[in-house]
Amino acid sequence: MQAFSIVQGIVAPLPAANIDTDVIMPKQFLKGIDRRGLERGLFHELRFDAAGQERPEFILNQPGWRNAQFLVVGDNFGCGSSREHAVWGLMQYGVRALFGTSFAGIFSDNCARNGLLTITLQQEELSCIMQLAHQPGLNVVTVDLQQQTINGPDFELSFAIDPMRKTALLQGLDGIGQTLTWRDQIQAFQDKHFKDNPWFR
Repeated sequence: MQAFSIVQGIVAPLPAANIDTDVIMPKQFLKGIDRRGLERGLFHELRFDAAGQERPEFILNQPGWRNAQFLVVGDNFGCGSSREHAVWGLMQYGVRALFGTSFAGIFSDNCARNGLLTITLQQEELSCIMQLAHQPGLNVVTVDLQQQTINGPDFELSFAIDPMRKTALLQGLDGIGQTLTWRDQIQAFQDKHFKDNPWFR
């Protein structure tokens, strides 16, 4: 999993509420046997027309927001089905963090397990980033996970994050990686358990 420490990049606005996982990653992109090519599926119906050509009106197809590393999103982003492909597609596209007032629970958990940072803010704080995101050429922010800050040209915002989630992101550890940090303790417990209960062997 890619570690997250300090990331600077373009922020793009997607203010619609209740953008669900089928919009983020349509069902036809769930058929592959691996994760390759999911960046093409990201927001596919919004990004491309029936002929496969880019829709120029969609924000991520416009020069000031193409290849954005941050998205500022509407309420309840990631609702709908639990498809993890939505997170994989966002990450393959290059998105490193999402700013919003609320995220669907399973989607948020999928983000945490895959290294995509979700930052929950109050509406007034989010409005500050949303306003900046609408200004191409100025719409660059820096996220410092260690300090838990978002810095723009004329603002600094603080955000909260679960300590375990923060550590995992800083160290680039997925669930297995986090478990393996306790390798010695697990081995010691196992050895003692089998010593005390030899019939388990």
